[in-house]
Order: sequence, then C-alpha cells, then structure tokens
Amino acid sequence: MTVDDLRFGTAGLRGPVRPGPGGMNVELVTRATWAVAEWLRINGSGRTVVVGRDARHGSAEFFAATTEVFAAAGFDVVALPGHSPTPLVAFACRDLGAAAAVQITASHNPAGDNGYKLYGGRGTDVPGAQIVGPVDEQIEALMSRAPAGIPRTPVGVEDRARTARSRYLARLVERFGESALPLRVALTPMHGVGGPLALEALAGAGVSDVHVVDEQFDPDPDFPTVAFPNPEEPGALDRLLAVAARVDADLAVALDPDADRCALAIPHDGGWRPLTGDEVGALLCHEIAGPGGVVASSIVSGTLAAAVAESAGARSVRTLTGFKWLVRAGDPLWYAYEEAIGHCVDPDAVRDKDGISAAVLAAQTAARLRAAGSSIGALLDELSVRHGVHATVGRSVRLSGTTTAAELMAGLRSNPPASAAGIPLALADFATRTDGLRTDAVEFTGARGDLAVRALVRPSGTEPKVKVYVEVVTPVGSTAEVSRTCREASDLASRVAVGLLA
Repeated sequence: MTVDDLRFGTAGLRGPVRPGPGGMNVELVTRATWAVAEWLRINGSGRTVVVGRDARHGSAEFFAATTEVFAAAGFDVVALPGHSPTPLVAFACRDLGAAAAVQITASHNPAGDNGYKLYGGRGTDVPGAQIVGPVDEQIEALMSRAPAGIPRTPVGVEDRARTARSRYLARLVERFGESALPLRVALTPMHGVGGPLALEALAGAGVSDVHVVDEQFDPDPDFPTVAFPNPEEPGALDRLLAVAARVDADLAVALDPDADRCALAIPHDGGWRPLTGDEVGALLCHEIAGPGGVVASSIVSGTLAAAVAESAGARSVRTLTGFKWLVRAGDPLWYAYEEAIGHCVDPDAVRDKDGISAAVLAAQTAARLRAAGSSIGALLDELSVRHGVHATVGRSVRLSGTTTAAELMAGLRSNPPASAAGIPLALADFATRTDGLRTDAVEFTGARGDLAVRALVRPSGTEPKVKVYVEVVTPVGSTAEVSRTCREASDLASRVAVGLLA
C-alpha cells in the first residue's frame, strides 16, 4: 500500500469514489479482496464468504469485483442478490458459518463516498463481528503485495443467497415474537436499502400499519431530499415527522442508508420529539437486560443504560468507540449500543448494530406500553426518576488554519481548564490508561452538590475536528419535574461543552 491509500479504520475501508490513491475504486477493492482471500487461505478459516452491497455510486462494480476475486481464488461465494442492508450481511455471516463477509457500503457518509466493511467469520475470536487488529494490519500488508492482473470469475446467485432474507426474518420472529397489539408507525429508510426488509420485519412482528416517506423510500445514491444522509443531522427527520404528524402515528422510525442504525421520535406536547441515541439505549436496555447478561456501551455514550442494566442484574461494560469493540465486551452479550444511534439487540444472530431489529423491538415496546395506557416518553420519565436525569450533549469543533486536532488535545492535557460553566473539573487522560480503554481521549469530571458532570473529548478519526461528549446527571423528584430538569441539565451540558472547547 502507498501512504495515500485508504486504510482499515473504525468500520473497514471508506472514502470518496474516485480513481487513484485515497479513493474507493475497483482497483483498490480488487487488491483488498485478494488480500482478504490470501489471509483466509493462510489462516485456514474456511472457504465460504458472504458478499452484499448497498445502492451507492460504485457499489455494483465493487460488488462484482469482490465476488469475482473471491471466486477466482477458490472460495464458495454467497452473493446476496440486489441491494442488501448491512445487518443482513452480518446475519448471513454467522448464520452460514462463513469464513468472512464483506458489505459494500459507506453507511451514512455523504453521497460521494463508498466503503468496504469486513466481518470475520468462523475461526475468528467473535464470528460475524467486524475485524480488529492485528487482522487489519495483516490484510493491509498483504494488499501491498497484491500482484498485477488479479483473476476474476463470474458468480451466480444460489439458494443460500436467495433465502438469507427469509432466514433473517424468521430469526426476528423467533427472538421477539409477534404482537397483535395495534400501533401506527411512520418510517423512512432515507433513500437507502432498508425499506422493504424493514416493512417485512415489522409486519412479521405484528406491526402492519406503517406509513412511509414516499419520496425517501426507493434507493437513491444522490440522497436528494437530505443535505446529509444521517438521521442525526439537523433537518434529516423533517419529512418523517411531517408524515408522522399527518397520519397521527404512535412512533416514527428512521433508518440510515444501509439500515444498521435506527433513530426514533415520539409524540410530545402536541408535536414530535426525536430521542437521543442514549435515550433509545436506555429504552431498549430496559426491555432486554436481565440477571447474568452483559450490556455494553462505549466511552462516549451516556450512563443511563448502564444504570438500567445494573438495576436489572446485568453487568455493564464500557468499551472504546465502534461496534467492533462493543460486541467483544463479554459473554453472554445481551445488548450493545452507542450514542450514534447504533443498537445490537440480538447479538446471537447479528453481532453488529442492526437498525431493523432495533426498530422491531422499539415498535413492540411502544405497542405494549400503549396498550397499558403508557408510552415510551412516560417510561423514560420513570427511568429518570429511578436513576436520575441523564442529559447528554455532543458538540464538534471543525479545525481550520494551522491548528491540528493533536495540538488541541495536547493543549487540553498540558493546560486543562479548571472549570467549565461554573463546575470545577478534574482531568483523566485515557492515553495513559493500562487497560482496554487506552485511547487518545481525555475525560473531565466534576460535581456541584448532587449534580455530576462528565465530559469526554477526543479527536475525530476521519475528519479534521475534535468532538466533545458531555453528560449531566442529577436527581429528580417526580415525573412531573423531568422535562424541566432535563432542559436545565441539557443547557448546563451545552455550556460545559462550549467552555471546554473555547
């Protein structure tokens, strides 16, 4: 590999579709696939590989290169037909006992990007999980030795590929059952590939009154109705919430373009309130956690889900950011989540984030609560009374000029702020840790009376910016006080974030 080539990052290879070094192109995908095949041959992990793709620019060509290089190398290739949501590929990897799986996707990146997500399979430490070091370094080393003229052999579609969807849907029914309780849902796949499978999954769970955002339902690699195809971005949910209001829905669900992330919004005070990833994490954890299980969250996520897990008798584990770490938190893993709307609700079947199965569980939870005269909002208020309000705020500072993220982080370490928003702060440097949480981040903690503040600052791994995640935890006396207390805590969290990055 050259110094300018894309490298395996948090979730595989990802970058702009363009020729030459630093771009996602057929030549890079061909070399990467040859290297993966060679790594599998050397390590003796089996001969079956699963390959899927989304609908982005270049996906069809990258899919063809991937399947054909594997086939020419002598592998048994399960080429999923058409467009495949990422969770379906992760499921098929475990379901078929494959040696590896590849999904061609850039998830929620801008329209000009694409990517190559690699899952390890049978013979790896966690089958069906995204790869971690040293495997990524070993594959990159092999890429640098890839020969010219790598052979390719066309691949057809066979029964295991055709039935992957039905097996995935059957697993959802097996895991979550079917509810006959009424619920009306508004849904958008945000121009991605998750819409049809999400509708089938919800119907299988007993939720058939689903209203979609028509102009966002069909796959479109240009994502014409959103500035950025990420449900977390400002304005991205506008059309979904308009449909939800028009049909008087009980729940609004947004998937990101490859359907591995799920955002929720609920009715609130005559309008609609998008939930944070941490709120959804606490909600789903409440439904899943139980004695003896492991619940995983990352260092940038809030701590309400951890409190919910521990109160249910589960063990809460923190990991580094990224689902390749979350799904390795321990066994038996029952649930893993990250604040960036990623949720793993059925680790035995999909050892990665899965927006479709998360949507099914959320819809069934909403239906159950509605039938009992309650709601998701009411349950979250009850959790706040039980465990305290946990208000989380995220902010980013995009760097310009000559200042680098490394310099900004060095400044925080050498001259840490003594306080922010009137809260005295103490610094903990994650770069000096000796456990599995060693990373480039720094953490600030402080308290004022019974109010606690935690702020984690880290450089972005993909962009010239620094991110800060702030959580304010404070007790609340009753559900009637939750909204006001949460607003005040969120305002304080925002001021802490501004103070740290000023």
